[in-house]
Amino acid sequence: MIGQIRGILIHKQPPHMMVDVQGVAYEIEAPMTTFYKLPDTDVEVTIFTHLAIRDDAHLLFGFATQEERTMFRTLIKVNGVGAKMALTILSGMEADVFAQCIRGGDAESLVRLPGVGKKTAERLIIEMRDRLKDWELGTVVDSDSNSTAARSSNQSDDAVSALVGLGYKPQEASRFVFAVATEDMSSEEIIRQALKASVKK
Repeated sequence: MIGQIRGILIHKQPPHMMVDVQGVAYEIEAPMTTFYKLPDTDVEVTIFTHLAIRDDAHLLFGFATQEERTMFRTLIKVNGVGAKMALTILSGMEADVFAQCIRGGDAESLVRLPGVGKKTAERLIIEMRDRLKDWELGTVVDSDSNSTAARSSNQSDDAVSALVGLGYKPQEASRFVFAVATEDMSSEEIIRQALKASVKK
């Protein structure tokens, strides 16, 4: 099992990144909560990883913190929740926010995430409530954005592509991105605000 990687970040395009470890480049898929914490390329990073071995591929998932990885591993143990849905959930919510939804039985917030229907939300609450009873909640910071329509097409296009990769329909992704983006925002910040907007709808 590959549990941690330390190397030079040579590429990042949500939801994928590439880390060079002494000449060997690892392709890693990560939630947006991890991308928000990444430095610029050509800088050393430490990523906590989870290796999934399938018949057709070996997939490496990366996380900025051990807590995020623990939540991911807890999620994929739930019946009907695969790695893609787990990444989508962690992209739309910080681990602490998700834990609060589970503890509070807040299915309404969960179904706003792409791919999470009412039955899945209820199953998540039922199966994860006991598993997260000892989860230590940190301070959750929720800052609203008063952004206007997008002007920077490259950053916005990257953000739309990332949201589509997370499971949003192209029209939904475009609507959320162009509702929050401004010229001076990075693609990561556009994605962050778009995901907040999608969950609040």
